[in-house]
Amino acid sequence: MSIAERIQQLKKERNAVILAHNYQIPAVQDIADFVGDSLGLSIQASKTDAEVIVFCGVHFMAETAKILSPEKTVLLPEKAAGCLMADMIDADQLRALKAEHPGAKVLCYVNTSAAVKAECDLCCTSANAVRMVREGLREAAEIIFVPDKYLADYVSAQTGRSFIVWPGFCPTHARILPENVREEKVLHPEAVVIAHPECPPELRQLADCVTSTEGMCRYVRESTAREIIVATERGILHRLRKENPGKIFYPASRFALCMNMKLIQQEKILWALEDMGHEIVVPPEVAEKARAGIQRMLDFSE
Repeated sequence: MSIAERIQQLKKERNAVILAHNYQIPAVQDIADFVGDSLGLSIQASKTDAEVIVFCGVHFMAETAKILSPEKTVLLPEKAAGCLMADMIDADQLRALKAEHPGAKVLCYVNTSAAVKAECDLCCTSANAVRMVREGLREAAEIIFVPDKYLADYVSAQTGRSFIVWPGFCPTHARILPENVREEKVLHPEAVVIAHPECPPELRQLADCVTSTEGMCRYVRESTAREIIVATERGILHRLRKENPGKIFYPASRFALCMNMKLIQQEKILWALEDMGHEIVVPPEVAEKARAGIQRMLDFSE
């Protein structure tokens, strides 16, 4: 019996569902029940009837799933799979920032720990951050936006709102340089460019479309373009190629790799299901405070 077959067998025995982020390695995406971005997977986690959620992503994603489904067992196949951006701010730092701006509402990117989410008014993803500001925080006089300064810049440009910004960022997206895109455009002059909002503004300005990873999948599906330069973590290329066999995709940079996203393999999924290991635990008081903001994030996805 192959590893993949054994995983399928154990999945049935445990009444488990496997969720995989778009940046996971192909072998993990191919055995997942659902592949998507943070928002899509959060929705799946909130709706599943499974008793066990195997979350193939990074720690904050598994925490979010646990907060939304406290009665379920949430497993992260690799406990070291963290997020460098999420680690750039902690709850104490956010509390200190809030103390400096006591009247401000706090919008936190989903790429944060549960403890940070518990200090926020609303949570967002790259897919719905603009709508959250336009509708969910329309009446707010001041908005603290943590932790991604580049996503904050993008949302500010789209909404005309200014934010109190934390200087965090995604190292993987920051590694994609404007000259990388320009070089690819010289090589592939007919290609369109799609970029993630976590990219720096000077790179986003070169893109034909700036959107979340799920937005990228939708854009590519609907576009007549045959060649696409993709400015985000390279893991998404597997899904794009799989869903669009008639189109050609080029990574904007060969260095756009998040090694934390690559830590999970089929073997680790198997071990997690065998041993029910690396279970995610969120303290009830933290989960309770974080849940309202996360639920509002889901409300604004409809």
